[in-house]
Amino acid sequence: MVAGSDTEILRRFNRSYTQRIGALEESFLGLGLPLGAARLVFEIGVGATTVHSLRARLGLDSGYLSRLLRQLEAAELVVVAPDPADRRRRSVRLTTSGRATWRKLDARSEKLAHQLVEPLTERQRARLTNALATADLLVRAATVQLDLVDPTDAMARVAVGHYFAELDRRFTDGFDPGPATASDSQALREPEGCFVVATSDGEPVACGGVQTIGPGIGEIKRMWVHEDWRGAGLGSRMLRRLEQESHDRGLLVVRLDTNSALTEAIEMYERAGYVPIERYNDNPYARHWFEKTLTR
Repeated sequence: MVAGSDTEILRRFNRSYTQRIGALEESFLGLGLPLGAARLVFEIGVGATTVHSLRARLGLDSGYLSRLLRQLEAAELVVVAPDPADRRRRSVRLTTSGRATWRKLDARSEKLAHQLVEPLTERQRARLTNALATADLLVRAATVQLDLVDPTDAMARVAVGHYFAELDRRFTDGFDPGPATASDSQALREPEGCFVVATSDGEPVACGGVQTIGPGIGEIKRMWVHEDWRGAGLGSRMLRRLEQESHDRGLLVVRLDTNSALTEAIEMYERAGYVPIERYNDNPYARHWFEKTLTR
């Protein structure tokens, strides 16, 4: 076991890994591009088709991203043009040369990965794979953004769509959300309510909302965490954020309901201090009702 604090170990790994994958070289993997530009080529090749999606996926400053794209345009690797579907946005696509560069990048990255693990035994490879998968999940979880959005925002609609689809898969008799109504969205709007979406790499990975259902009483609604993110503490983090938003709005108690099929959600609520109560609503899918008194 390597001794050191959490931050020391993380910084040591960053130095070791960036050196061994060639991130410090001016020409990443011999492509004639620095790492930043090469990463842009990769993301465009796997489906980032607008400047907006590139900025969201990579978290880059708009000025720096524009400079990188101009470099790639000058090298005739990409074409940046107004998006036909929305003239306010700019689309990005690889040229023929850019596509060839993407294929080289992908092949050389795969070859380098094989070279890095080749000296290891099968058992060591399994340990490394498990460790890196855990590290990747936790680092991404630590850098997830939780933002207040309007419940009709595009990102919120995508997240709620995933939530409804999961309920339909897991409930014994399926799930029918019924027609979306203006009142549903209005109840989750500020200042009486709110809706929070967690994003990573420009994609929604969790969501949840709060609505006021009585004097000093709030209700947590539409709480969802992407199944690939479970076990990283994101659900608990979202729950704490919703409780804080409730407290900030003067709510003293929060309630929620859930279905028996959502066992991991029930366990999380119980760990967070929610106690069972009698039915307080007419939700036909609810089988459990919980309540928690908020403290500062």
